[in-house]
Amino acid sequence: MSIDLSVNGAIATVTINNPAELNALDVRHLRDLVAIFESVGKRGDIRAVLLTGAGERAFVAGANIKRMSVMSIAEAQEFGALGHVVARAIESTPQPVIAAINGFALGGGCELSLACDIRIASTTAVFAQPEVALGIPPGWGGSQRLPRLVGKGIASELIFTGRRVKAEEALRIGLVNQVVAPEDLVATATSLAESIAANSPDAVRKSKRLIARAFDADFQASLDHEAQVFAQTFEGHDQREGMTAFVEKRQAVFEDVKE
Repeated sequence: MSIDLSVNGAIATVTINNPAELNALDVRHLRDLVAIFESVGKRGDIRAVLLTGAGERAFVAGANIKRMSVMSIAEAQEFGALGHVVARAIESTPQPVIAAINGFALGGGCELSLACDIRIASTTAVFAQPEVALGIPPGWGGSQRLPRLVGKGIASELIFTGRRVKAEEALRIGLVNQVVAPEDLVATATSLAESIAANSPDAVRKSKRLIARAFDADFQASLDHEAQVFAQTFEGHDQREGMTAFVEKRQAVFEDVKE
């Protein structure tokens, strides 16, 4: 199993453990994440959750693009929808979820971090929504959650360019709460979790639900629309060209938009 769960006292740690592939996610990993977060959410003894990636190079480097490159529209629809299910499982987990971000958080990895309540980044963290370079839009909530977190202008810049954001810039634009040295990442996230766990678990859970209400107006409809648009790109030239070029390690050649 590539998703590990450990519990120490009132704190659960969920580790995406696929460092050889920079913790890239496929369907099996996504389903495992849903099952784990649903299980954790039912436990009254757990008061806070950490989400991180194994190894020093990546939190989650996104989805497995080589596998995505050959998906049909139906497969892309299912894959995109499953990514949304994972993000919503994180958001709807009653306990606060803290992302401890070590290294790359690209594409789907950035989107998973956006679904968490709090983000602590290592100085080595790198964020991006690079999907447009692959001929697709964000597919797991990036077009909806990122503007809510950093504002429309910055989110638009990051999504339209796909450029990478290092940890200090991520802190400046409000993408993360703290930036710490790599060796302090887990300890800092754990200390924050302990501070949360020391409070009334009922009050904390109610507070999380109240905060969510501030952002939920028509949110699901927007996510459903994003998932549909994401899947539709899999019938076009740019998705095939973008992902094939990535796999072949060459520059992609995209078509002009045909009205």
